[in-house]
Order: sequence, then C-alpha cells, then structure tokens
Amino acid sequence: MAEIENSKLTVVGAGSVGASLAYAALIRGSARHVALYDINTAKAEAEVLDLAHGTQFTGSSTITGGGDVGVVEGSNVVVITAGAKQEPGQTRLDLAGTNVRILEKLLPSLLEQAPDATYVLVTNPCDVLTVVAQRISGLPSHRVFSSGTVLDTSRLRVLLARRAGVATSSVHAYIVGEHGDTEFPLWSNASIGTVPLLAWGGGSVFAAEELDDIAAEVRDAAYAVIRGKGATNYAIGLSGARIVEALLQDEHAVMPVSTVLSDYHGIDGIALSVPSIVSASGVRPIRETPFSPQEEARLQASGDALRASLASLGY
Repeated sequence: MAEIENSKLTVVGAGSVGASLAYAALIRGSARHVALYDINTAKAEAEVLDLAHGTQFTGSSTITGGGDVGVVEGSNVVVITAGAKQEPGQTRLDLAGTNVRILEKLLPSLLEQAPDATYVLVTNPCDVLTVVAQRISGLPSHRVFSSGTVLDTSRLRVLLARRAGVATSSVHAYIVGEHGDTEFPLWSNASIGTVPLLAWGGGSVFAAEELDDIAAEVRDAAYAVIRGKGATNYAIGLSGARIVEALLQDEHAVMPVSTVLSDYHGIDGIALSVPSIVSASGVRPIRETPFSPQEEARLQASGDALRASLASLGY
C-alpha cells in the first residue's frame, strides 16, 4: 500500500493523554485532519478550540471534534485513549475490569462510524484491551493493536544513550512482552550503532547488574511520573503520534507494538509487544526476531501473566 492521502486521525478521549496525542499529531503533521471525540462534550470542544487557536503555527493539519460520535466518520486511524487513569500505587492490570467495560460499550459505535479504520489502543492495560478489542470487533489482528512497549523502548534508549554518551537515535534496543510488570529488554539484540551493547567501550561501560537496574527503572518509570504529577501524558502522546505516522505514511517502520499473536514462539491468542513492521497495511510481527533462551522464557512468562488476567475477566 501507499501513503494515505488526505488522511484522518480520530483520537478518542479528551483527557490528558488524548489531548497530548492530538497536540503532538498537529505539531508533527501526523495526519491531514485530526478529530477529537469525548462523551464530555464541553471538554472535547474546549480542547479542540484551544488546539485550533494554535494551528497557524502547526502547518496544514486541521482539528475538529466534540461529543457526537459522528466526528469519527471516515477516519483512517482511530486511537483510543478513553478509560480510567492509573492511580498512584495501582498497576496497569488493576485497571483491567473498568476499562474492559468501557471498551465493550465504546467500540461498537466507533466501528459503525469508521469500519475500515485501523484501531490503536493506548488505554491501559493495553495488551489485555487489545485482545478484548479484537474479539469484540472481529477485525483482523493486523488492524487492531496497541502502543505496547513503544514508549518503554524509548525510555530504555534514552537511559542507554545517556550512559554511553551517544544520541538516542543511535541506540538500537527494544522492550518486549507485556506493557507492564513482566516486560523485559532484548539485551541479546541490543546495540549502539554497529557495536553490541555489552561490547561498547571495550565492554567496560555496561555491567550486567547495571543493565538490571536500567531495566527496572524503565519498568517503573510510569509509576515515578504518576507519583509526581498524577499521570503520564506527553511521552505517550508523542509515541502515539509516531505510530500514526508509520501507518498513514506507509513507513514499514519497526516498532514494538502489541497485537494478538498467532504461533509466535508458540504463543497464540495473546497480545504482547514484539518488534513488528508498521505500515498502511497494519502490523506484522517479525517472526525472525531472535530470543536468547532466557528471553524466550521471559516472553512465555509474560504471556502467562496476560493469559491469567484475560481469564479472570472472562476472556
């Protein structure tokens, strides 16, 4: 497929994440038309008005929206951010029951307006909700997925880049698995430029115990932000806008998004983040991604955690 012309993105949910994502999409020119939908009409209209006032400075994108689900019509991509937010001390999986019920009510009306769209979930727990959304919608798995560990991967690369003294864009490393407490880095594949991570600086820069600390800092980063300001919004907004660009511009970009897997290292019917190709055709997990034996075991453990959570919700 080719880049989508005159593209339309709808962001569902005008809370801090949804508004940040719409703001990032306007600034980056992620889509030609951006719409913001929320059942709280006053909030949605106020956010749209505020964003519209700045469009002189953001290029050619337009912003519309409100509380009528009709604003979703004709969307090429729908990003769902609506849901209860994560509170201090609360895990992503603790949110599951509430946000599954919200999605069960919301998704059918979105599909009526945009049956041909690709759906991207940002609401947590995003892996659980991806499975639920795929089952509710009946859409093929390549057209309904979540942001997964795209942001976690960015957090990891930032920390590694600072430690190594290089640009973040020169770090090639991924967080995979659940977007949550069982996520883990693919250290076996990580590199800085062409140099394997553990060989950087002659092998003197990154010790095994330090890598464990970095992984823990990445895993717990959202909790630290939530403790300080109540929510994470800017970085996930940017992450979401970046995913939208890969879809609408047919980039075939490699990103660790989360989609329902089919016979991926023996995993079926569970959504986990793995390196995947993101393009106008949707998402295709890269089956050739190598895992060390330890990483393989951790991927299976992450799948088991998600499977248990889904079972507790009746899915």
